[in-house]
Amino acid sequence: MLVPNDFRGLCHRHHLAATHQRQVIYEAVMSLPGHPNPEDIYARVRKKVPSISLATVYKNIRTFLNSGMLQEVSLHHGSLRVEANHHPHHHLVCVSCKSITDLDATSLGPLRFRQALPHGFQVKRVCVDVLGVCAACSGKAKLKTSKV
Repeated sequence: MLVPNDFRGLCHRHHLAATHQRQVIYEAVMSLPGHPNPEDIYARVRKKVPSISLATVYKNIRTFLNSGMLQEVSLHHGSLRVEANHHPHHHLVCVSCKSITDLDATSLGPLRFRQALPHGFQVKRVCVDVLGVCAACSGKAKLKTSKV
């Protein structure tokens, strides 16, 4: 759990006001496993701040993303997912249940662009998504096949 002074310092470093709602939202992100979506965060936050709206949670998540306190995960997989892991890493994405698991960047060889990027394009982060079927979903598929 983040100590209030730690959260204030984090907000200060990212040029944000350290409000109570932001602290509760950030703590929810940090306490949820994996790569939570705004609805999961909202459900956790409502336990501490029952009057908060889903729109407020979305707005603050977007603020955290814009400031760099959080990172958006798998932009093209259909729903907003966030993480606080700023260490270089990639993702294993299950195409069945949409679960996302971190994969250390050293698990893959060095990534290099084979051609020049378009003029003016600024790389902020390189993240590889490895698409597949997780063990849980693979096991479910095997169970369905064996019952037929």
